[in-house]
Amino acid sequence: MNRRVNNMVEKKQPNVEAIKKNIDDMVAKAHVALDEMSNFDQKKVDHITHAMVIAGVSAHQMLGEMAFKETGRGVAEDKAIKNLFATEEIWNNIRNDKTVGVIEENSEEDLIKVAEPLGVLAGITPVTNPTSTTLFKSIISMKTRNAIIFSFHPQAIKSSIKAAQIMRDAAIAAGAPKDAIQWITEPSREATNDLIQNPGVACTLATGGPGLVKAAYSTGKPALGVGPGNGPIYIEETANISRAVNDLVLSKTFDNGMICATENSAVIDASIYDDVKEQLSLNRVYFIPDNEKQKLTDAMFDSTRLSVKGPIAGATAQQIADMAGIKVPKDTQVLAVEMTGIGPKYPMSGEKLSPVISVYKSKNHEDAFKIVAKLLNYGGLGHTAAIQTRNDQLAVDFGVAVKASRVLVNSPAGLGGVGNLYNNMTPSLTLGTGSWGNNSISHNVTDYDLLNIKTIAKRRNNMQWIKLPKIYFEKNSVRYLKDMPNIKKAFIVTSPSMVKYHYVDKVLDELNARPDGVQYYIFDDIHDEPTTDIVQAGVTQMRGFKPDTIIALGGGSPLDAAKMMWLIYENPETDFFGAKQKFLDIRKRAYRFEKPSKSQMVAIPSTSGTGSEVTPFSVITDSKLHIKYPLADYALTPDVAIIDPQFVATVPKKTIAASGLDALTHAIESYVSVMASDYTRPLSLQAIKMIFENLTDSYNGNMEARDKMHTASTIAGMAFANAFLGITHSIAHKLGGQFGITHGIAIAITLPHVIRYNFEKPKKIATWPKYESFRADQDYAEIARYLGLPGSTNEELKEALVHKFIELAHSVGVTLSLKAQGVNKADLEAAATHLAELAYADQCTTANPKEPLFADLKKMILEDYDGVGVETETDKEV
Repeated sequence: MNRRVNNMVEKKQPNVEAIKKNIDDMVAKAHVALDEMSNFDQKKVDHITHAMVIAGVSAHQMLGEMAFKETGRGVAEDKAIKNLFATEEIWNNIRNDKTVGVIEENSEEDLIKVAEPLGVLAGITPVTNPTSTTLFKSIISMKTRNAIIFSFHPQAIKSSIKAAQIMRDAAIAAGAPKDAIQWITEPSREATNDLIQNPGVACTLATGGPGLVKAAYSTGKPALGVGPGNGPIYIEETANISRAVNDLVLSKTFDNGMICATENSAVIDASIYDDVKEQLSLNRVYFIPDNEKQKLTDAMFDSTRLSVKGPIAGATAQQIADMAGIKVPKDTQVLAVEMTGIGPKYPMSGEKLSPVISVYKSKNHEDAFKIVAKLLNYGGLGHTAAIQTRNDQLAVDFGVAVKASRVLVNSPAGLGGVGNLYNNMTPSLTLGTGSWGNNSISHNVTDYDLLNIKTIAKRRNNMQWIKLPKIYFEKNSVRYLKDMPNIKKAFIVTSPSMVKYHYVDKVLDELNARPDGVQYYIFDDIHDEPTTDIVQAGVTQMRGFKPDTIIALGGGSPLDAAKMMWLIYENPETDFFGAKQKFLDIRKRAYRFEKPSKSQMVAIPSTSGTGSEVTPFSVITDSKLHIKYPLADYALTPDVAIIDPQFVATVPKKTIAASGLDALTHAIESYVSVMASDYTRPLSLQAIKMIFENLTDSYNGNMEARDKMHTASTIAGMAFANAFLGITHSIAHKLGGQFGITHGIAIAITLPHVIRYNFEKPKKIATWPKYESFRADQDYAEIARYLGLPGSTNEELKEALVHKFIELAHSVGVTLSLKAQGVNKADLEAAATHLAELAYADQCTTANPKEPLFADLKKMILEDYDGVGVETETDKEV
């Protein structure tokens, strides 16, 4: 029979001041040791830790016997094995861990991780596993250069101190400071509270009862603790019964069931219940008769706390039976209680910390899962659950279903839960239970949990890109449609004017010239700027026709509409609300577009402005809100762009003006964008030069100039497809949607104000790693120099650029004010605040060379009315 220690010594009133001074002194010494260890390298740390491990291995049996004799709990031999586990197994797992200085270098991501100790630790140890927990916590603390101060359980003070002394002495002999491992010599609740509350203690490693763990988590500092372990085992009908019974008996008898992961209840399928019960009986498991179950419950559980009484934890089955006055066979190893109830009314369904198990019969898998869930909910949430089965999928289903941090399959839960013996989990004697068990962690605690990891993050430029469709250009390049692969059914999205002026016929001629013939459907309902309603109407027609090719022919409106139709046709779940959301980085956007894969898209522009044929943009107006949204995703980039100047031969002059000024703004904004690169800037500059040289002549009917404008528009599109735009477009999108102004005109009115605004040093700096410092002032000046404009300073060059743009706009009949477009001033003033907020939310804002404030955007919107400083000589108050 185990020997029980019962010291009936009259308790002295604690000397609060003396206790506090003692704790303060120990913490101060620990910090001295901590400072000394901060200079240790990995080699020295490993040398010291290894010496501690060897010392622990050497003393494992002696410490096991000592713990048993002192506490009278468990099995001495099993305690010795736990001591060996706490040294040998733990060391094997952590020996190669980098815990000092630089522990990881990732040259590809430019990240360096550096390990630092947490600081001074408070180590709380239980009566159930006193020496093994002391060895474990000492070893992982030294491995991570933390100093530790222990508060031992009063009933295991001698064996715990002996374990700590062995660790300390081995560490000092190997080169550790003398106060790296300390302990409270006279344990008390007051001393423990003072320790964990001490401001010099960084973290508490708490292994003990729920009250102590809760106190550790209430300090306002980090704590690593465990929760109660009322873990169930489900023995499923396909289980290997002999193995399941062996594992269960092994687990329940190892150290008399005091490992917190040990099975407390067994749930057995009805189809094998009798067989399992028979095998358990043959393995010395005694099933308590119904008339004696209450006697056992009364003997084991405190009626108020509903937890096991002090003498029960770690007692043998025979001892517990004797306490209950129940006669059992002398060779009984485990007591079993068949039950149906779970919860406070049935204390036997809770954690037992002894070789006693409650047994439940399940009708089927579903019933078993419900019983297991109820058991975990009664004091075991987050800890451990186990299953014995040959059904691999059922094991996974069980793991998914249960709220347990460790789900053990076909192994003894007690020895399986601590890790590394029956599985590849991290070996540990501190088992986290996650938020279910009110813990901060849900894994097995190891050395890495005792480290502060610093990350040195070097500045890196995001990978950039040039993404473009296949581009066919020059007059009559539309003939590519005759030879383009995989066209059987073509859906043509266009406008009535394209049909009226026979441009659609040019496309049909090429399709009809294909040797295999092509079916086609013409959707020519794009009259104005596209809306969500018109997009949906086109999608409906597409679904009926089922095209393999979408051909967009026309200005920006048919192209933008067709791109969105194409996307929704192939991905019906596409959500406009998600699609319109703003993003900082197109590759990381919260809402993802799926690239169409069943059909291909060809874009044939009939105006020279939007560049939509080569961009990932589609500007769509919300039919309900009447707000214009620029949607952006590379899934919207057409597969083929055909830049054929014959399609712009009859463009109206107003369209030439508006689209040309829009294209110029694309080029200018993409040049000063925070995402501009050495790959996009040459495109921007070339487009700027070509437009300034050819727009006026194109407007006046020069067909060669019109040809060059068509090319320039696409080049500008290629630039902003990869560098994006700025707040000129953000503002113009909202003005156009609010007042029905042609997009290119709204753009032209706004651009001079934006150039002057962007030129000034920013109040708010734009965010993009490649944009190392503000340079918009230099960028605008560089454009002016490239055009050969006069000016000796950046300011003069910027103004020369602005005036050059104003002259160009006037040359194509555009007055740069909202007033000239018929906008009512009172209406503008009433809407200005809201329009500024919408402009800020616009996708184009993110690439602007400086981050605008709402007030800045509102000021520019109001300046647009009269064209302050553009159409007027002096600034007016706005």
